[in-house]
Amino acid sequence: MKTIIHKWKSISLIEEDVKLPTGSSITHTTIQHPGAAVILPITSNGKVILINQFRPSLKKWLLELPAGTMEQGETPLDCAKRELEEETGYSAGQFQSLGQVTPLAGFCDEIQHLFVASELNLTTRFSCDDDEVIEVLELTVEELQQKIRNDQITDTKTIACLSKAQLCGYL
Repeated sequence: MKTIIHKWKSISLIEEDVKLPTGSSITHTTIQHPGAAVILPITSNGKVILINQFRPSLKKWLLELPAGTMEQGETPLDCAKRELEEETGYSAGQFQSLGQVTPLAGFCDEIQHLFVASELNLTTRFSCDDDEVIEVLELTVEELQQKIRNDQITDTKTIACLSKAQLCGYL
């Protein structure tokens, strides 16, 4: 049995009976999420575009890569293109997939699709959602690494995407 406990935007809190591999059954509560795209925009001079975003849940600013929730029927790539422009005002001529991560598997089914964006062009499509307060920044890879080491960047999707990009040779 599946029960929707609460719904907000495209996210639902559900409770359902789940059969475990051991054969026993449990009632499990899950946040159902449509998925998201995370974008690592790299400028022609090798800098990374980040956003400094006020996060009401934490009541503080977070340095992070642009990212956003997929809309109904939207592909991860289309979401990445839309979110890059909405949050930074840049479009990209090239997108490379870095695969995906599962950030909160203990209680959420969200999958985050990671992308590297290059061949950037400034557009006029910077348009944050009503609940978004964003500043756009450019940092070197060394500055990013230092901010991660100093706990100035704590956002997991940002750290995961940067790490995967480094392992794949993009940084």
